[in-house]
Amino acid sequence: MKNKMLKFVDLKKENPPKRDTKKRRQDFDEIYDEFISAKAKEQSSRCSQCGVPFCQIHCPLSNNIPDWLKLTAEGRLKEAYEISQSTNNMPEVCGRICPQDRLCEGNCVIEQSGHGTVTIGSVEKYITDTAWEKGWVKPISVKKELKETIGIIGAGPAGLACAEELRKSGYQVVVYDRYDRPGGLLIYGIPNFKLEKHVVERRTQLLKDSGIKFVQNFEVGKNKTLDQLREEHDAILIATGVYKAKEIEIPGQDLKNIFPAMEFLTASNKKGLGDKVKLFDDGTLNAEGKDVVVIGGGDTAMDCVRTAVRQKAKSVKCLYRRDRENMPGSAREVKNAIEEGIEFIWLSSPKKFLGKNKVESVEVDKIILGEPDSSGRKKPVVQPGSEFKLSTNFVIRSLGFDPENLPKLFNSKELSVSEWGTIKIDLNSMQTSLNGVFAAGDIVRGASLVVWAIKDGRDAAVQIKKYLQEKGRKTTKAA
Repeated sequence: MKNKMLKFVDLKKENPPKRDTKKRRQDFDEIYDEFISAKAKEQSSRCSQCGVPFCQIHCPLSNNIPDWLKLTAEGRLKEAYEISQSTNNMPEVCGRICPQDRLCEGNCVIEQSGHGTVTIGSVEKYITDTAWEKGWVKPISVKKELKETIGIIGAGPAGLACAEELRKSGYQVVVYDRYDRPGGLLIYGIPNFKLEKHVVERRTQLLKDSGIKFVQNFEVGKNKTLDQLREEHDAILIATGVYKAKEIEIPGQDLKNIFPAMEFLTASNKKGLGDKVKLFDDGTLNAEGKDVVVIGGGDTAMDCVRTAVRQKAKSVKCLYRRDRENMPGSAREVKNAIEEGIEFIWLSSPKKFLGKNKVESVEVDKIILGEPDSSGRKKPVVQPGSEFKLSTNFVIRSLGFDPENLPKLFNSKELSVSEWGTIKIDLNSMQTSLNGVFAAGDIVRGASLVVWAIKDGRDAAVQIKKYLQEKGRKTTKAA
């Protein structure tokens, strides 16, 4: 091990190079070049192989990071891939979009000691992309087909992870989704420059090739009620995510040309996929030539500002009520946005939108940070008399997401929800208030990370399997 590992003292941290800023602003291609084999081995060899691997502890999926780093350093990539995919249903996705600076890399021991973290995310992406290229990624080979069927509502990361795990056990799985393509947020929410869509499409095609059925353009409550689906399947998983945009309650909020973030991003992603998008084509959801103001400081806000730049907006400004150090999004994404020319107006909060029919400007309050709030971050306090105006003709509000009213949408009043509208589950069994109906992902925990959705989907598969096995035993005894 000494020959291959523990080289963090001699070798510096090195990420894959980014494409030139001017060039990457002109297209939606991913901004990072690929690691070459030598560099992947070199950077993996910097791992200190800790007795207590904090990278693994701070990964929601508990990925065996030190093990696959060691295997990569030794050139044993197929084994590295097998270890990586054993705990993660989408390692090529997580390697691209996880906020590693807040999770594995941010807690790397050699990062804490001042030597610079191991570039875990880049190596994870390299391992899995190599596996796809070499043909190591295969459809699920089911040893024994089981008769029980599971209906999964939502083809996002939680639903897909659960579907894959259940299919491995031989269950018949049907995934229902309201959109025309599977992938959910991965397809329509995250821009190509972070996650190219072929990466998602080859993964969902693999699941189809594994025998998982997908029913697209399907809305529970319209096409069929939740009760009707329960009659058709032995168990149900609700994994719809949360997509309802949080409102901004200030004067002028009803003016035209003020859009929720997901509406803007979905139009852009559909256009990139080659779809006809009327509201984009007529200029309504196209930022080209416009003075864009994005309100918010999370990863979705960064997706919006960086998309607007690529759509050739005249100017792009981001309003955020705290300072850079207190932003909720990934520091890496903020840095990328700054490199690409986005203007951040820190410590600012919109007071009112101004205009006749369409927004023409936004009046903004200056903010100072007070005492920490319940989240541990300093509370924003408006400075009286500090307001100023920003000219804009295109506003994107990116203030987070709330759950939709699923009991109403699904025509299922018995489905219990929390005071926030998220689905209530038994934390041990992951069952909802309805027998045989489970829930996982953002619709339970609120808007969160893709890696947590995958974790929840995997956990739900375990609980659904336990439920079906117990149900089978009871049926056998009764007979």
